[in-house]
Amino acid sequence: MFGRSKDSSTSQTPVTPEVVGVVEAPGGKGRATPKRKVAEAANRRPLVPTDRKAAAKEARASQRAERDRQYVAMQTGDERYLPAKDKGPVRRYVRQYVDARWSLGELFLPVAIVMLLLNMLLTGVSPELAFLGLVLLYVFVIAMVVDVTIMWRRLRKKLIAKFGDDAIQRGLMMYSVTRVFQIRRARLPKPQVKHGDYPE
Repeated sequence: MFGRSKDSSTSQTPVTPEVVGVVEAPGGKGRATPKRKVAEAANRRPLVPTDRKAAAKEARASQRAERDRQYVAMQTGDERYLPAKDKGPVRRYVRQYVDARWSLGELFLPVAIVMLLLNMLLTGVSPELAFLGLVLLYVFVIAMVVDVTIMWRRLRKKLIAKFGDDAIQRGLMMYSVTRVFQIRRARLPKPQVKHGDYPE
């Protein structure tokens, strides 16, 4: 009596979902985006190559080509292929300054060899002359250290004036000092300036 009357005319009909067509945006890629698993599988490469001999041969060839480029760069001063320790405008300036300056360090190796040979020859003949030669060698070493110290102080001021305080990096002093002690012809990279031709 108090119940709701069911209207048979308003029976629920199942609603079918409307199929929405894929609208391709203008300029789209025109294909479905691949699933993540498919994309990862396509990018996955084996850690160990199937042909190890060919891979090793290719690696050796690339290393040889890199060494050849570095060797040519050492001879010509090409910045693109120089080792990391020689790259940059600051290092180039240091090399040019050291190569343009006459230094006692350039003569250290030949003078030391000659003095030691003379010392060995004169030890049995005249110990006094051998001792004098050794003293002269020590005097030369002290003069060389003083010369290198003066060189670094002047170079440091020039680097700060040209490149700022950040130019004085760690290891830069040893880079310049070790180049001073090398014979000019044996320096690598090869000197690109003549004696007296200081960089601006």
